[in-house]
Amino acid sequence: MSSAVHFGVTVPQISRTWDESKAAAQTFDQLGFDSLWVCDHLYGVPRPDIPILESWTLLSALGAVTDHTELGTLVTPPGFRNPAHLAKIVATLDQITKGRVVPGLGAGWFKQEFTGYGYAFPETRVRLQQLAEAAELMTRAWTEPGLTFTGKHYQTEDLVLAPPPVRRPPLLIGGSGEKVTMRIAARFANIWNNLAGHQSELEHKVGVLRERCREVGRDPDEVRISQQCVVLITAEQSGVEPMLQRAEKIYGGHMGNVRGPLALAGTPDMVADGIQRHLDLGCTHFIMEFFGRDTREPARLFAETVLPRFR
Repeated sequence: MSSAVHFGVTVPQISRTWDESKAAAQTFDQLGFDSLWVCDHLYGVPRPDIPILESWTLLSALGAVTDHTELGTLVTPPGFRNPAHLAKIVATLDQITKGRVVPGLGAGWFKQEFTGYGYAFPETRVRLQQLAEAAELMTRAWTEPGLTFTGKHYQTEDLVLAPPPVRRPPLLIGGSGEKVTMRIAARFANIWNNLAGHQSELEHKVGVLRERCREVGRDPDEVRISQQCVVLITAEQSGVEPMLQRAEKIYGGHMGNVRGPLALAGTPDMVADGIQRHLDLGCTHFIMEFFGRDTREPARLFAETVLPRFR
């Protein structure tokens, strides 16, 4: 796994129009970021009446209007789509984008969106079983023509994906559960993503993931460490405290501690120092949500003042 630092950006998707999402994605693509990410929710969290664009439809459209960035979901629950069909969706989008898709999988947690759309929402243990089966089925389907898969929750018979993906899509698994989720990541993932709410625990989580890799007989260096995070950046020191106060009111801690030791918050120098602290812990992949209504402005400041330091 490459040790080069990877900077991904979340695309504005909740309470945004297609034109806003497209404009932001094209700007991020032009600024030199490495990847674009959308969340796979059917309802705008935490209320169903909050508008949100559907993830794989949006990602496909973004693939047609961008040129360089990889494209991923953070993250897709197997309960929303048959994983064999999802493997086909990924393969098709990978063809369209010439090998830029990074599918992300997770167990899902927002019961209301499952039941609202008519999907079963079984207990956590079962959703994690579904996640493991989906990860195995999809990664095998991309490389094994005529796959017959017999799982407890999913089955295929002589599955063929034609055309296949341009490359074997790197699989991201997101979630911070140490006993089961991280073991699934150790078995199947190319990238494991730590949730923003657990950012302060990154050092411990990395240690757990490495142990899970050793338990399943895998080299821990084969799994890239990724961190979902909010980035608060301002050019002047005088703007830092007002920005932090606004963020605390808006996020309420669910995107991590914006004043914590691993926070990416402050002037460009402060943000760069925070990135270095992640690198020192083995995290080389960032999925960043820029703070602001028009996230293109802080993204541009980051691209001009921070990005070049890690290239």
